[in-house]
Amino acid sequence: MSKIVIFTDGASKGNPGPGGWGAIVADEKLVEELGAGESNTTNNRMELRAAFDALAHAAKWSATHIDIYTDSSYVIGGATKWGSGWRRNGWITSTKQSVSNRDLWEPFLNLLDEIAATMRWHNVGGHVGIAGNERVDTIASGFALGAPIRLYSGPRAGYGIDIANMTVDESLQQKKSETRSRAKMKAFSYISEVDGEVLVHKTWGECEARVRGKKARFKKAVSAEEEAQIIRSFS
Repeated sequence: MSKIVIFTDGASKGNPGPGGWGAIVADEKLVEELGAGESNTTNNRMELRAAFDALAHAAKWSATHIDIYTDSSYVIGGATKWGSGWRRNGWITSTKQSVSNRDLWEPFLNLLDEIAATMRWHNVGGHVGIAGNERVDTIASGFALGAPIRLYSGPRAGYGIDIANMTVDESLQQKKSETRSRAKMKAFSYISEVDGEVLVHKTWGECEARVRGKKARFKKAVSAEEEAQIIRSFS
C-alpha cells in the first residue's frame, strides 16, 4: 500500500487541432510518466484524458491515498460538482446541451466512484514553475507538436525532477498575471502563421478560422508597433 502523487496536463494546438496529454504517477519509490497524442482534439479533452489515464494507472497500485494536481478547472469541476448532475439528467447540461466528451466522462466518473475515498484534488497554477506541472506541460505540448518525448519509468531517486517541491516561481507568476491583464486589452490586430505564411487579421474570428485544426502560431497585437514585432518574429 502506498501514497501516490499525480500531475496531469493537456494541450491542443488550434483547439481543436493536434493535441497531447501528459501525466506523472509516483509513489515513494517509483515514477511512471504517461502520455500520448491525438491528431484532432481539444484542450479540455486532453486535460480529461490525462487525468483519466493517470488515475486508472494509479488504481492498479493499491494506493492508500492519491493527491492529484491539475491546472484544469474543467476536470476538477466535472469530477467534483457537475458530474452527478450530468448522470442524473441523462448527460444533458444545465443549458440543455449534450455533455461534451461523454465517452470519457462516463467511464471516468465510474472510476472515481471506486477510488473517491482515497483521493484529493488540487488545482495548481499552470506555468508558474511548479516542477511536476512544468514537466507534464512539456510532455503534453511535445505530443501535440509531434516532438520526440522520452517518458521516464523507474526509481524516484533517479527521476531528476523534485515533484515534492511545490514552490511557485514569483517571476513566472507575475508574468502570468501580466498576460491575463494584457488579454483584456483591446486588440489592434491578430497575426497568424500557418506553414510559413504570415497573415494579419483585424478580428479574432478571421484569425481563428485560419488556425483552427492546424499546426499554427497566432498572437494578438495591441499596437501597430507590436504588430510589426510579431510579424518579424513569426517570419
